[in-house]
Amino acid sequence: MITSLLLIRISNGFAGDIKYPVSAIPEELKQNVNVVIREDHISFQILSKNHALYSVRFVVTILNEKGNDYADHQVLYDKLTKIVELSGAAYDANGNQIKKLKNKDIHDQAAFDGFSLYSDDRLKVINLAQATYPYTVEIEYKLEYKYLYFIPGSRWGGEKVSYQNASYQLVFPTNLAPRYKLLNVEQTPKKEKTAEGFESITWSFENLKPLKFEPYSPSREMIPQIMVAPTAFEYEGYSGTMQSWQDYGKWQKTLNDGRGELPEPVKLKVKELTKGLTTDAQKAKAIYEYLQSKTRYVSIQLGIGGLQPFPASVVDETGYGDCKALSNYTVAMLKEAGIKGYYTVIQAGRNEREVKTDFPSHQFNHVIVSVPNGKDTLWLECTSQSNPFGYQGTFTEDRWAMMVTEDGGKLVRTINYTPEQNLQSRTATVTVDASGNAKAKIKTTATGIQYENGGLNWSFNNSDKQKKWIEENTDIPNFSINSFSITEKKDKVPSAAINLDLTLNRYASASGKRLFITPNLMNRISGVPEKIAERKTEVVRKSNYLDLDTIQFTVPENLYPEFLPEPLKYTSKFGEYEASFKFDAGKVTYTRRMKVWKGRFPKETYTELVDFYKNVSKADNIKLVFLNKT
Repeated sequence: MITSLLLIRISNGFAGDIKYPVSAIPEELKQNVNVVIREDHISFQILSKNHALYSVRFVVTILNEKGNDYADHQVLYDKLTKIVELSGAAYDANGNQIKKLKNKDIHDQAAFDGFSLYSDDRLKVINLAQATYPYTVEIEYKLEYKYLYFIPGSRWGGEKVSYQNASYQLVFPTNLAPRYKLLNVEQTPKKEKTAEGFESITWSFENLKPLKFEPYSPSREMIPQIMVAPTAFEYEGYSGTMQSWQDYGKWQKTLNDGRGELPEPVKLKVKELTKGLTTDAQKAKAIYEYLQSKTRYVSIQLGIGGLQPFPASVVDETGYGDCKALSNYTVAMLKEAGIKGYYTVIQAGRNEREVKTDFPSHQFNHVIVSVPNGKDTLWLECTSQSNPFGYQGTFTEDRWAMMVTEDGGKLVRTINYTPEQNLQSRTATVTVDASGNAKAKIKTTATGIQYENGGLNWSFNNSDKQKKWIEENTDIPNFSINSFSITEKKDKVPSAAINLDLTLNRYASASGKRLFITPNLMNRISGVPEKIAERKTEVVRKSNYLDLDTIQFTVPENLYPEFLPEPLKYTSKFGEYEASFKFDAGKVTYTRRMKVWKGRFPKETYTELVDFYKNVSKADNIKLVFLNKT
């Protein structure tokens, strides 16, 4: 049966030993690209609720050194995924074979991610890079899956890459028809009966030109993609369905059931921690900080594909766990304190893809804990030993997550911090001498997302890291540090205070009797988005923030301002900007306020965005002119 179901064997198409000559690529596909994907064919064949075959044929012509990453391939396998076939070769520009993959060329290694203590995952690593361009790499492999929890989809396209031929095919028993979601795919698939009780769906593509990503565009959303998910499936003996988020959550709940039992000493510890505390938030904070002091994060990818948490008792005994185990342990302690906490799966990471809420499926890579608290919800990042209680930050803020409740899965939205919460407030006094050198004392407070700027939140309690952070993130040319301090205030919206005493060499420019000073000390915007005649995509802004700067300059008594700009104010759909300049008692005070909103805006507003940043850049780089009286 398996043999009869194998699909699409792509013809190599050339006589003799000649394969994939570069001359066979249409000229328009070679323009302004680093690689041309000659063949990209995927076939996924469902055989039962816990058995599938995955076949890949990938051929790429690499035109220059910028495309060499495409010659490097990794094939992942584990105890539930078996590599059935694996082959590869390399060809020169004329299509002559110059390298055939041999066993000694395949490196087998643990899929070590730098965090995992234990993992079943392994990699077959292949590199067929050549020194002479252009050259072509051919890779074929087939995997056998002993589960049907996750079905690989496919995506095509990007900048500097074109596609000559591509296809994606699903084969399945009629009673196990998978679900699929098409993104930027308009091709009508070919549907047919392939064998008794089996059907196939195939999408085919030819001559896909490279995409052009516009500034501030939803670039990932432009790429053609097919997402696929099972309806009914089985994973290591656990059966479930994904027809709805509720059903998906019910399946996850069955994996978690019976794993929240705490040892008696922990139950007593929870009572001790929460004694005298009157609110759920206070109790949850005490439990969370105890978790941080007792445990550490270690990724463990064993057993049921890294999807099932270790029992709470194991975490308590060992003192470590992965996101699943630590979150499960936290939920168990909260329950002991009489607090409802929920195991919550989420797609974590900065700038990760948005979950497709209309397509219930495995779209998550992390677990946190959510604690409903009246109109508020507390979000607990259980893998961090330093995260302030309730703070999500760029790792998990403002995105969809699935809360695993008693009734199954429930989609919830995490915190969206306002511009006022993402505040950077700076005050400084700068004393400038006649030659342009200066001394500056600067105090900056960064809250919310800005508390993470440049990795600031990783520098606390380490003076070397703090000094390095200051050196890398103080946007002033030619400065030296006299003294500094960085302190943290932990809260749901945390903050950091940075105090600097700096010497600024040649901060101002002296020319004859004039001294030129740029009043925006260290928060200038210089880049302006490029103009686009015919914008094709929405404008996407991903950050809310508010910057406040007050900088006071003291200059020698014999200098007075020859030119002080008028107050500046710019307002747009994307933000607000104000700057003002005041001279009093021999001092110039510069104030700046810039507020930016995140969101999605119509493509027609892009010109307004360009104009806004053009005005801001000009204002940020304006100079004050002081003239010598004598």
